[in-house]
Order: sequence, then C-alpha cells, then structure tokens
Amino acid sequence: MVAAVDGARLVVEGPATAGVVAPGDSVAVAGACLTVVERQPRRLAFDCTPETLARTRLGRLEPGAPVNLEPALRLGDPVGGHLVQGHVDAIGRVRTVAPDGNGRRVWFDAPEAVLRYCVEKGSVAVDGVSLTVAGLDDRGFEVALIPHTLGATTLGALEAGDEVDLEADVLAKLVERLLAARTA
Repeated sequence: MVAAVDGARLVVEGPATAGVVAPGDSVAVAGACLTVVERQPRRLAFDCTPETLARTRLGRLEPGAPVNLEPALRLGDPVGGHLVQGHVDAIGRVRTVAPDGNGRRVWFDAPEAVLRYCVEKGSVAVDGVSLTVAGLDDRGFEVALIPHTLGATTLGALEAGDEVDLEADVLAKLVERLLAARTA
C-alpha cells in the first residue's frame, strides 16, 4: 500500500482493496473514512476535505508512505474487533516502542480528546487498527501488539516520535453524551 498526496486528492496503491470496492464506497485510509472517487485495477483515489486534512495526518503524507486500508464493514459481516468508524478524533505520537516476547509494547501520547475515553482493557483505534488498551497514564496509553498485527499493518514500522491517527471508542463517547443529557 503506497500513498501520494496531490493537493486534496489522495491516491493510494492497494490492489487487494481496489479489487473489492467501487466509486462511492467507503474505505478507511490510515484510520480516516474516505469515499472512493476513482478506481483503477491497482489504485484508488479519494478527495480529502479541509476538515479531514486538519484532523488527520493524511495531508502530511509523503509520496510512497505506507497506509492501512480497510474497506467498510458490510451489514451482516462478522465483527472481529471493536466498532471503528473511521472518524479520527486526534493525532497522537509514539512515545516508546519496546520488545515484548515475540510482540511489542507501544506507548502513545494522546490528547485529552482521546485519553478521556480510554480505560484499561477498553478499545482504541490507531491508524485504523482496532486495539486493546493495556496501560494508561496521565499522558497517554499503551498497547501490546502481536506478531500478526506487526506484520499485517503499518504499526510494525512505528518508532518513537511517529505521528498516528487516533479514534476513541464510539460507545464511550455515546455514553458520555447520553449521561450529559440526563444531568442537564
């Protein structure tokens, strides 16, 4: 998977994904839900709004940068993780990466807009990858990455200082909103 940004048009090489989607379909690109506007046998094109560019890292991608691609879940498909909408809440930064058996433990610094919804053993999405929170502190959260995740996603190449797109658990945000309405 290779990405290149040309203004607000994002072109991504992803033959497997290009083979199963059509113009108008939603695809998460590095965690951001985008609409396919053009499809070729090996490439997909997306138009990014100023809102998308302001809330995500997509506008800062260098040509050739790898990205995670995930077609939208179709009604009736099995859910193998938590619900990820592709609505990036904020940009975070890798604090540390450490070996952990045959996997890795990664700490991310996260803004309060994401951290407030994180709980140990709860869910968070990093660059569109559904993960379980393994630890928390006042600056961020930790995840434990297994070899499959390291090899099948861009998370295997993360280094301290790298930026990532973060999505908080939508159910936590919904509960907060509902409770706020009850107390108002």
